[in-house]
Amino acid sequence: MKNTTQQPILQVKDIHFQYNDEKETLRGVSLDIHEGEKIAVLGSNGAGKSTFFLNINGVLKSSSGEIIYRGKKIDKKSLNELRKNVGIVFQDADNQIIASTVEAEVSFGPMNLKLPREEVINRVDKALRYMNIFDFKKRAPHYLSGGEKKRVSIADIIAMESEIIIFDEPTAALDPLNAAMLEEVLGKMSEEGRTMLISTHDVDFAYRWADRAVVFSNGQIIADDTPLNIFKQEDILEQASLKHPTMFDIYRIMQENNMIPADLAEYPRNIQEFQTMVAKRA
Repeated sequence: MKNTTQQPILQVKDIHFQYNDEKETLRGVSLDIHEGEKIAVLGSNGAGKSTFFLNINGVLKSSSGEIIYRGKKIDKKSLNELRKNVGIVFQDADNQIIASTVEAEVSFGPMNLKLPREEVINRVDKALRYMNIFDFKKRAPHYLSGGEKKRVSIADIIAMESEIIIFDEPTAALDPLNAAMLEEVLGKMSEEGRTMLISTHDVDFAYRWADRAVVFSNGQIIADDTPLNIFKQEDILEQASLKHPTMFDIYRIMQENNMIPADLAEYPRNIQEFQTMVAKRA
């Protein structure tokens, strides 16, 4: 986890939210987000994850509580600043894509920022090249494959130069090849120090990718720790309807069968780390 002594880039303080006359969807949620963090947001459907994202992006407004961006409390005057700097890549790319060409789609956000034309062109070209879809710029996005549409939706946010990027179930409906592509892009973003929050039901991905995991249940955050510490807490997993990652279970099985020392604390998070651990003991 990042050094929490530094000033958070975004602070959420005791926010509450409900849709119409329904029960509260968010019930006193507080969270500090630091620059460069990779946060996996976990929890079952209906736990409040997507609603939380839409609140910290400024699409929805909480009934109470505060959102503070870079030390400044967000109000009506500063709402656009929040929306500019907290970008969301939605689960279904078709719900995000609105323009008739890829180029027009990716330019939509920068144009709304009222940037000079040359700046818009530069941002769009940079985002398209970053996502390896520059050759698609004149194509209609709705005729692209699912993986290509996902690339376009990520390019949308990159062109906005958002400081915090939120991914809502990014691997949903992607085949294994495109899911691997997406994880490669996320790795590249992480190396560049981007701040990312990703909601996912894929515990294996969360375990190997995130440096922090936040668990939602019934509109509240019930755990906030490293992924390893989260997956060690059986009560939290049961409450949030989560299972252990595969690598976590393999490690535990090896310990229980005396294949590795019981006090070994390496806990490999991916195949590469597992191979390294095994090689050390070969």
